[in-house]
Amino acid sequence: MNNEELLSSLIDEWEDKLHILKDKPEENAGFIIRALWLKASGVSVSVQKAAGMPLPALNEEQEKELLSLIQLRSCNYPTAYLTGRQCFMGIELIADQRALIPRKETELLCNICLNLTEEIQHSTDMARVMDICCGSGNLGIAVAYYNSNCIVYASDISPDAVDLTIENINFLNLDQRVIAKQGDMMAPFDYPEFYGAMDLIMCNPPYIFSSKVPQMHPEISENEPGLAFDGGALGIGIVKKFLQDSPAFLKAGGWIALEVGLGQGNLITMLLERSGIFANISTGLDESGNIRAVYAQKL
Repeated sequence: MNNEELLSSLIDEWEDKLHILKDKPEENAGFIIRALWLKASGVSVSVQKAAGMPLPALNEEQEKELLSLIQLRSCNYPTAYLTGRQCFMGIELIADQRALIPRKETELLCNICLNLTEEIQHSTDMARVMDICCGSGNLGIAVAYYNSNCIVYASDISPDAVDLTIENINFLNLDQRVIAKQGDMMAPFDYPEFYGAMDLIMCNPPYIFSSKVPQMHPEISENEPGLAFDGGALGIGIVKKFLQDSPAFLKAGGWIALEVGLGQGNLITMLLERSGIFANISTGLDESGNIRAVYAQKL
């Protein structure tokens, strides 16, 4: 059986057994199996990159490994954790259980932040950016990757997540412009030289209601770190802390930008309006017209 015949046979056999989550639209049975095929051959790539790569011939042991990987995926183990890679903003990142898998939906926030850094550069040579709740580092790394006139300070309360961020920083040779520290929110940078010094503070916070966490699909709840998506009783505990603490680190005219959960956009916008600290409050909408990002400028 040649590669194409084997691939077609595997897709026919497993297509109905591989559950695809809505927040991972880049996945389908064919792409998943291609990525796992490459992993079995010793090549680690995301499903997006695998889609355009030729498949090498597998020996008997590698075929067994491929079937084992597909079986694991059918038991709701995330593809990115099996391949060790996830694509975000066109960038291949290391992915494992130390941090939440970067989602396509977060590219909306990332593009907003990239646009803001371009505006910021009209008034400064080097934009200073914070990435709070950095997870695997995808947001801060992407901003630094696409805008060479940025320096990013990233933080996460999870030591494991920060270790993964540092691995991704080094993987992409960005260690001169992305610095990652462990700690709660802005605490790792709570020094005078950071006060009033940031042009942009961005955040993809946990925003799922604690009560809803057990109801999430097991692919998420049983594998990805709960710390990364549990936003407390009302889902906005960490968001409120972010809005409270960020102004001290922003320049006058500096920006905040954050991802919000479905149905939270209007509430977050109202909190910003009532703060008396922010102006030019704007929102980013997904393809269905839902508010999934909010950004605002410090007065």
